[in-house]
Amino acid sequence: MAVPVPPPPQFNPNLSPHQVILRPLVTEKGMHRANRNNAYAFEVVRAATKADIRRAVEELFQVRVSKVAVQNRLGKVRRSRLRRGSTRPWKKAIVTLNSEDKITLF
Repeated sequence: MAVPVPPPPQFNPNLSPHQVILRPLVTEKGMHRANRNNAYAFEVVRAATKADIRRAVEELFQVRVSKVAVQNRLGKVRRSRLRRGSTRPWKKAIVTLNSEDKITLF
């Protein structure tokens, strides 16, 4: 019985590496992950896939990525008298690097 082979990851040709990663997420939890687990968090474009994120991090920072985890986040409700209930959904990527590689954010 033949085992099905998954197709290779598809890249979005419309996104360049600079368009995929919007900004690094510098939080206390993120710095703990970076120091202990060699994992870094980034805010990425909502249209980006795991393959796009891997390619962008490897090209921008010249590192080798071992794992990519993605979370779709809802954002917070804007509290204002003029506008109520507006949220901005965004995507968070946690990228784990090989043990020899590091990213210097500062």
